[in-house]
Amino acid sequence: MLYAVICRDKPGALQIRLDTRDAHLAYIKETGIVAQAGPFIEEGQMCGSLVILECDTLGAAQDWAANDPYAHAGLFENVVISEWKKVIG
Repeated sequence: MLYAVICRDKPGALQIRLDTRDAHLAYIKETGIVAQAGPFIEEGQMCGSLVILECDTLGAAQDWAANDPYAHAGLFENVVISEWKKVIG
């Protein structure tokens, strides 16, 4: 199953994102369940994340999101996780 993890950063938290980015990217690589990922951009700056996970359950997606270094650093104001169906692409 695919799950979309949609995260919005706290206002003024760009430095947290920059400081934690290497650990976040390493986590993506080591966990091996990220199908696609990338930041949201506003006014030329990263302000959130969209991560598409390939895993068996919503619980597994929630666990992945909770253990993301960005989450541990307190970067996000809001996180929504939903099952997602790829139709095009």
